[in-house]
Amino acid sequence: MQIDPDTGLLDNARHVLSPNCDDRPADSTIDLLVVHNISLPPNEFGGPYIEQLFTNCLNPDEHAYFRDICQLKVASHLLIRRNGEIIQFVPFHKRAWHAGESRFEDRERCNDFSIGIELEGADDIPYEDVQYEKLVEISQLIFKTYPDMSKDRVAGHSEIAPGRKTDPGPAFDWERYRSQLAKRV
Repeated sequence: MQIDPDTGLLDNARHVLSPNCDDRPADSTIDLLVVHNISLPPNEFGGPYIEQLFTNCLNPDEHAYFRDICQLKVASHLLIRRNGEIIQFVPFHKRAWHAGESRFEDRERCNDFSIGIELEGADDIPYEDVQYEKLVEISQLIFKTYPDMSKDRVAGHSEIAPGRKTDPGPAFDWERYRSQLAKRV
């Protein structure tokens, strides 16, 4: 698995390009990795709904919850499904609309300088082993491709948008992720 630095695409991901992105500011450096979770409907896995949300095709009549979110213009760079499938929605060099109002250290607008990875999951449901494996492998590739980023510059959505977001939630095992990452560095 590798990232093409010219296209910003992960070679073994399924590519479903989202319109919910744009160019990063000219002076931005990609130096933060943000871990998220998503399930649509909430706490349900599988199905086409995440892809539909990220490509602005979510039908509000398919589930009551969708009426509240179908108008959102959001997407992460990647989604790692529960079975380990990787779907890329936005090339890494583009600004994906994943973090919203956010702050990391003394910088606001995290979308400007971050890469967002969604795990198909929910705050209180344990993630799958294969999701950790893929997240660690992809993190290493991102660190190699974008050298201003490192294992010390990884945050949960809840850390950059406290009080507004809770993901990846208490079910995400940060210690496990970081120890697997350290073994591969």
